[in-house]
Amino acid sequence: MIELTAGDGHKFSAYRADPDGTPKGAVVVVQDFFGINPQIRKLADQFAAKGYVAIAPSLFDSVKTDVTLDYDDSGLAEGVELTQQVGTERAIGDIQGAVDAVKGAGKVTVIGYGWGGYLAYLAANRVNGVACAVGYYGDGIVDDYREKRKVPTLLHFGEDDRRIPFEEVGQFRSHRPDVSAFSYPGASHAFNCDDRDSYHDEAAKSALERTLLWISQYVEGQPPIALKNAGAYAQAKVEKKKKKKEGADDLGPPMA
Repeated sequence: MIELTAGDGHKFSAYRADPDGTPKGAVVVVQDFFGINPQIRKLADQFAAKGYVAIAPSLFDSVKTDVTLDYDDSGLAEGVELTQQVGTERAIGDIQGAVDAVKGAGKVTVIGYGWGGYLAYLAANRVNGVACAVGYYGDGIVDDYREKRKVPTLLHFGEDDRRIPFEEVGQFRSHRPDVSAFSYPGASHAFNCDDRDSYHDEAAKSALERTLLWISQYVEGQPPIALKNAGAYAQAKVEKKKKKKEGADDLGPPMA
């Protein structure tokens, strides 16, 4: 764990994982109700293994430090209570601090799960220096559809999620066509967490594939397309301009 400083000066911790070699960019991993637990660390390590600096800010630190909760009723209840005490604005401020801490690695994306999924959705419009955002089954997203997205935003929902009814996901899509929102048949809430019974392997793998493609596109950027004979054509056009008479036709690239 490392220590970060938020814009208002308060200190908080974060789990950081670095890739081998030069990073392609950075990923801020935003926790669910259960703190910086082994699942969140595993996700950060996963993105680091793909070549990104990954950092997971401990959003509960302003209220209680070293929070790692179990996936049971008491853990959920404590986590929900802590999120209410922390509040959205403080959480967004800490995400900004995490973005600022890793922006030297390149462009930054924010990816969140559950409560973190909603915060990632908000971060797309409220946090400076974010290239794109990804939210997994974020509670509250479908109700927060009025504001147009400032950066590319990708969302994942389970079609059998009792906490986020699928018909509301459909309504959200109609309100926010500027958001790429995918849904997964047979998947429920927390389908990406392989430490819980809700884990859905097919949905998790499909969502990860889309997420990595999304990051590749907006954090790394697409490489330029090399056209056949591009160099020869460029040189030929320069030479033609020197010799070309007024009214002559440019017949295009030379034949291979």
